Amino acid sequence: MNNNKINFNAARFITSAPNIRQMPADTGVEIAFAGRSNAGKSSALNTITQHKSLARTSKTPGRTQLINVFELSEGKRLIDLPGYGYARVPEEMKLKWQEALSEYLQQRDSLKGLVVLMDIRHPLKDIDQQLLQWASDCELPVLALLTKCDKLKSGARKAEVLRVREAVAMFGGNIRVEAFSSLKGLGVDQAKDVLSEWLLQDDVTAGTDEPA
Repeated sequence: MNNNKINFNAARFITSAPNIRQMPADTGVEIAFAGRSNAGKSSALNTITQHKSLARTSKTPGRTQLINVFELSEGKRLIDLPGYGYARVPEEMKLKWQEALSEYLQQRDSLKGLVVLMDIRHPLKDIDQQLLQWASDCELPVLALLTKCDKLKSGARKAEVLRVREAVAMFGGNIRVEAFSSLKGLGVDQAKDVLSEWLLQDDVTAGTDEPA
């Protein structure tokens, strides 16, 4: 896949929305990033787009409370969803975030792919598995990035990727698993290839509709 057609560095912040009713029009293609609050989601977005502070990072997990929208080009967006599963967040707030997350995932027609971020040392928590199963049931392709992979030596890293690949097979569907490190830049090119394929799918479809 040639990802030169997608300039990830062109990403720019559009808006933060508490729910889908305050998001941009539901057209074009969106790729959503979801993960536990300490999985390195914001760092991954910043690394992929080559922006140091496109997505806000915080030493206190659970600070991302809104759906953040970043536009790459007209009709092509990256979505930073609220982090989930952080125990120190008050229960009422946690339920509010999860409601917004569920609403977006179930009702947003422009959502064409989901990036699920999991710390390679603690993957496939119950809530991660629920998200993967939902995506599979909805026939939504998933890129599972095992973040902070620089924390493991090469052999252990490869073994964990293989283990998670075998584990996610039970969900069926289209789930790709890759190791990822924002710190070392590992897995960035692979992630961009997958994202480009998803973001360009409407262009390909439009091309096949043209008369010969």
